[in-house]
Amino acid sequence: MRAVVFTEYGPPDVLRVVEMDTPVPGPGKVLVRVRAAGLQPFDAKLRSGVMAPHVQAKFPQQLGAEVAGVVEADAGSFKAGDEVLGPAPMTAHATHTLTDVDSVVVKPARMSWAEAGALTASGQTAATAIHDLGVKPGDTILIHAAAGGVGSFAVQLARAAGATVIGTASPRNHDYLRDLGAVPVAYGDGLAERIRAVADGGAVDAVLDCVGTPEAINVSFEVIRDPARFGSLVSPAPGVRRLSTRGSVTQLAELVALYEKGALRVEVAATFPLEEAAAAHRLLESGHVRGKVVLMP
Repeated sequence: MRAVVFTEYGPPDVLRVVEMDTPVPGPGKVLVRVRAAGLQPFDAKLRSGVMAPHVQAKFPQQLGAEVAGVVEADAGSFKAGDEVLGPAPMTAHATHTLTDVDSVVVKPARMSWAEAGALTASGQTAATAIHDLGVKPGDTILIHAAAGGVGSFAVQLARAAGATVIGTASPRNHDYLRDLGAVPVAYGDGLAERIRAVADGGAVDAVLDCVGTPEAINVSFEVIRDPARFGSLVSPAPGVRRLSTRGSVTQLAELVALYEKGALRVEVAATFPLEEAAAAHRLLESGHVRGKVVLMP
């Protein structure tokens, strides 16, 4: 098999595609031939060394947390040739990966490979956040970086929960957010005033921060009714609840069901072959990605 690895921290150019032994599935595992695998901000942060104080790379280090592909050999209820998607922690960016057989679900026939490879991690992160913030009918939630990978899913899941969504994004993504059902507002000076102008009663009930900038943090405290419902996926700022992902096959199946009903859109910004992983990382780190970046071996 071939896999994207890095053997030292650094810029995207430290990434290499190498040959490795194809793993052999043991009990409870399934071998998947990868057709698509999404990128997460964590991938770039681990590669760069930003995460080193918290998560140490084990060189040669692989990357990737979500995968879609074809089952290579019968496992559990799956047969060789079945098309599936699910988690593959730290091994997804490769031609083959092992994952838990009870963690994957069947890929819908009408779902493209790129969409399938981009759903698992960001979709479940968004679902966990919307749940943990207690978003309910009648709420107004502010989502920062609403056009990004997690933000795009969070907008749709909050709308499905019956909430009004205000989403911060650059102007070029405002029409996209409107299509998802959000009220877009632009970053920059006067952000708090723009949020108050479109929020019912001039304040919001909950905040999901997917960007972690000082602007996002400070403005959120200005416009939220109850700071206990201010959660961030990226910021350790005092007084901000740090949100994390809790994935499950049940939750993933629910996201797939929403997709099949036409109630969940998976936005793919760009796809790259494994050999262009460095270019994929550069795009991810540009901060201007709408939806997800996906590797397609």
